[in-house]
Amino acid sequence: MLGPDPAFGPRSAEALRDAIAHGSLIACEVVWGEVGGRFAQPAEAARVLEQLTVSFSSMQIAEALQAGRAWQAYRARGGRRERVIADFLIGAHAGARADRLLTRDRGFFRTYFADLTVVDPGVG
Repeated sequence: MLGPDPAFGPRSAEALRDAIAHGSLIACEVVWGEVGGRFAQPAEAARVLEQLTVSFSSMQIAEALQAGRAWQAYRARGGRRERVIADFLIGAHAGARADRLLTRDRGFFRTYFADLTVVDPGVG
């Protein structure tokens, strides 16, 4: 969502602006960690997230356990190991703490977090 992407960049930026206009933005430690890995310095990542007004929202035990249940269901359905637990942690956190999740990976989240509203800037 944050990188320069010719196919999805403009729509991602528009989706972020829309989300900011309609409420606050939160992200759990997993998202902050993933974003941090895309910058040369942690301070750069923090600055960008703060400029976007993304608040740090810690995950609670119940959310982490919900992520584990969703990951277990994924594996029971034959899910490949490509999908790491981080995705499930993000989905469980968003389901408990947010009214929507901004992601281009809508099919996965809609399958395992059916009550979560997913906004996909890649669809347009």
